[in-house]
Amino acid sequence: MSKFILGGFLLVIIFYLVVITYTFFFQRTLLYHPSENTYQNDQKNFDHQEVFIPTEDGLNLKAWFHKKNSSNNTTILYLHGNAGDLSNRIYKLNELSKLNVNFLLLAWRGFSGNEGSPTEQGLYIDAKSAVTWLNNRGIKESEIILYGESLGTGVAIETSRNKIFKGVILESPYTSMVDLGKIYYPYLPVRLLLRDKFETYKKISEVQSPILILHGKLDTIVPFYMGKKIYDLSNPPKYFYFVDNDDHMMRFDENLIQSIKDFVSSKI
Repeated sequence: MSKFILGGFLLVIIFYLVVITYTFFFQRTLLYHPSENTYQNDQKNFDHQEVFIPTEDGLNLKAWFHKKNSSNNTTILYLHGNAGDLSNRIYKLNELSKLNVNFLLLAWRGFSGNEGSPTEQGLYIDAKSAVTWLNNRGIKESEIILYGESLGTGVAIETSRNKIFKGVILESPYTSMVDLGKIYYPYLPVRLLLRDKFETYKKISEVQSPILILHGKLDTIVPFYMGKKIYDLSNPPKYFYFVDNDDHMMRFDENLIQSIKDFVSSKI
């Protein structure tokens, strides 16, 4: 082997090691995007109270709480995805507010001006703290529906393991961040590098609450087959709303809302 070829080979190895090192140390900036904002022009059609939820590790997380003027304690705990702030979900909340339910939209640590930095374990703490906050206001787990959006589906599954909630709704769920990482970074040893694995496929069998899975078959971020696999691994009672022509952030049209409404009212 000539010195020229050997030198080129060494440069490739060095470059690859630099890429691996960079990815390892900055991987969470690739996974969590709190400053990425869309849907900012939506107008709120619901009343809400801005509240702050204390966590067991000393943070106070911003959240929006919408309380219906009724004795119905059914409450959707909305666990959002890996990008944007609370206002990015207004178009969804406008539709959820038409249902006879309360909702609590939680902002993760590091999102929407919250202190802290997002991690897998940190998000689990955040969701658990939100459940406790609701419990302290007289809303029992049997009255709470966990709604996970994209990244939040993994948190919803972890939160509901071996507990009985009124229900669990998963919008665009994934099997694991390792599986997604292999799609986006096939040239990297993802399983070895990844800190926040969110291995939902290993946990879904421990969820005993009724489940509704929403997924668009044209999802360009989380492949549809992952949502289908999570459905197949789920325990009954389980329901799905799979749409041929929908992408990752699903359209909250009449059919999707009706599916959620039926699930919430246990009419499916």
